[in-house]
Amino acid sequence: MNTEYEECLKACLECLKACNTCFDACLKEENMKMMAECIRLDRECADICAYTAQAMTRNSPFTKQILELCAAVCERCEQECAKHDHDHCQRCAESCRKCAEACRRMVA
Repeated sequence: MNTEYEECLKACLECLKACNTCFDACLKEENMKMMAECIRLDRECADICAYTAQAMTRNSPFTKQILELCAAVCERCEQECAKHDHDHCQRCAESCRKCAEACRRMVA
């Protein structure tokens, strides 16, 4: 694995964890229908973060494109989670922001 990826890999794994935590907590919210988009994006984001970590650790020839997609999905998840006042959503939004920034730095 390219050692330049270390910071980004860490951000992806932290974001994956935050998204899974948010996903699980959203399923337990009283008005789950209101949380539907948040739940959907949490899943999308966790999945792309996991895939991005895999791509980085195996030096995929598509890593740049995958990092770009990961940043875009993280930004969208951040926007959605930021709309909700729940602590888990706010923590997820912050983690998504950090991951998107780390991915963008790797692509630059």
